[in-house]
Amino acid sequence: MTAPAPTAVPVLDPVKTGPFRFRRVAGKLLVTNDLGRHQLLDEKQFHDFVTGGLKEGDPVYEKLKTDGFIRDQMDFDAIAAVWAKRNKFLWQGPTLHVIVTTLRCNHRCLYCHASALGMADETTDMTEETARKVVDRVFESPSSAITIEFQGGEPLANWPVVKFIVEYATEKNKTAGKSLWLNLVTNLSMMDAEKMDWLLERGVNFCTSIDGPAEVHDKNRPWSSGASHAEATKWFKVIDKKTRNKMFRIDALLTVTRLSLGKPVEIVDEYERIGARGVFLRPLNPYGMAVATWNKIGYTHQEFLAFYEKALDRVLELNRKRPASKPFFEQTARLYLAKIMTDDDPNYLDLRSPCGAGIGQMAYNFDGSVFTCDEGRMLNRMGDDTFLIGKAGEGTYAESAGHPVVRALAVASNLDNQIECSKCAYKPYCGICPVQCYKEQGDITGRMPTNSRCKISMGVLDLLFDRLQDKKNEKIFRSWLKVRKGDNEKAAALYQRG
Repeated sequence: MTAPAPTAVPVLDPVKTGPFRFRRVAGKLLVTNDLGRHQLLDEKQFHDFVTGGLKEGDPVYEKLKTDGFIRDQMDFDAIAAVWAKRNKFLWQGPTLHVIVTTLRCNHRCLYCHASALGMADETTDMTEETARKVVDRVFESPSSAITIEFQGGEPLANWPVVKFIVEYATEKNKTAGKSLWLNLVTNLSMMDAEKMDWLLERGVNFCTSIDGPAEVHDKNRPWSSGASHAEATKWFKVIDKKTRNKMFRIDALLTVTRLSLGKPVEIVDEYERIGARGVFLRPLNPYGMAVATWNKIGYTHQEFLAFYEKALDRVLELNRKRPASKPFFEQTARLYLAKIMTDDDPNYLDLRSPCGAGIGQMAYNFDGSVFTCDEGRMLNRMGDDTFLIGKAGEGTYAESAGHPVVRALAVASNLDNQIECSKCAYKPYCGICPVQCYKEQGDITGRMPTNSRCKISMGVLDLLFDRLQDKKNEKIFRSWLKVRKGDNEKAAALYQRG
């Protein structure tokens, strides 16, 4: 998609026109405010809005008034309530706690962000003693909702400690009374019926990687013991069947590499074929093995956006053939749309301002070292301890949460402090990852005009607002945001990492 043309702003009426930001999208002017409310206006409507020429009774005027764009018609109590609801995460404390039970893995993924080790090296297996200290630290978080996410390596390579953490956290929560969600991120190749049944009995949610059809997946995620795609999809279908009507279940995502770019339709169709609820299209991140293999698997932001547009349109096409009660979503779009179309922020940590590092999530390495986030832990594997903020069993939770690094990241990721972000129409829907900025640009503050993540985010949002102009698409998008009764807390936990 081409960059929007600049638009000259008419002389603003400071009495009638409230705070807004604007951007040209698909031939119209998108106006937004800090409540996340938006309107797509044509040239005349935009001119009349800015100059105070809209008249009461005009449907555009009434919608803008309701959404807080008309200065002399603002309901400040209502505005404050909406803002507080959208930003309630600011008072929660860390909800996501990533625990690395081992760095061993039996796959050698081309883009491995974790810099995993071979199966023979057991030096990075978390001990039960360390696991106990980590879980104790997790429960010091003041948040009423806690998600423990098992990461690696392949977590199942240290199965005894995974079991211990599930049992110990569940037992502690009988006293703590928190909303506890356990999420296992696994390649599924070490799964068996006994492990599966044990995990299902305890309500553990599963997340795996499926990079599309076998010809893409097996190249991205080689496994010396066989075909990784066949094993992953086999267990995905088994677990999906067993959890179809439960609040805990299995989901999958993919990391887009250069091998994916020519197969957007095939990838989406593969996710529908295996019975997934949707597909999550994620770009490469500059960590771990992805740095060394970038020339082989990397791409420009323009190439990713071209791929994403074709894949999203295929998702929309499939939805038109399905009953509205059984939508098939794209998760990146779904997260943005939750922020665009509702006042219930999904608390996805990569789209928060300030970001989630240290105040929304913490990551615990196999040795108990505590990092601001999983990305900070990944940089540690690359020899950089910048985002290390403590160790479980040493010091206190408050010392980690109030660490100078956490404070610096909160300031750096506050969009009001970013010159480009503060005036961007997409500010209400976006967020900065200071760790990614640091890795890509050498500064946690980042430089948004040349930041690859910013360019991808803006491109995706341009595409969504373009597609939203079609009422049929809008209906499909709204179907993606419906949550089963009783699923709200569980859905919020899943949203944190996608």
